[in-house]
Amino acid sequence: MYKDLKVYGRSYKLAVSLYKFSGTMPKEETYGLTSQIKRAATSIPLNIAEGYGKGDTKAELKRYLKMAKGSCNEMEVLLDLCKDLGFMQEYAHAKYVQEVQEIGAMLYGLMGSLDH
Repeated sequence: MYKDLKVYGRSYKLAVSLYKFSGTMPKEETYGLTSQIKRAATSIPLNIAEGYGKGDTKAELKRYLKMAKGSCNEMEVLLDLCKDLGFMQEYAHAKYVQEVQEIGAMLYGLMGSLDH
């Protein structure tokens, strides 16, 4: 079950945290960065869950895990933009980027385990 996966739990907690952070963004970013942050952050656990729900084959599951990994990469760019535009403190940026990178590594490891 996907909810038993550590990577799912961490990505879900990250999504909750980033969703809350997005509420601190300037109003003019509602349809810009704020919306993108919400979509990218929630896409990670959603793709894990969907992959386990639809993944009739290892290849299909791996495809969804790759999409979750892609969302991690997207999230890193969004975090960099938030920091560079002054919407996020350096320490928060570093904390979030580290978590996104660790989740990405966990996804990569899970994908590799499917090859065996």
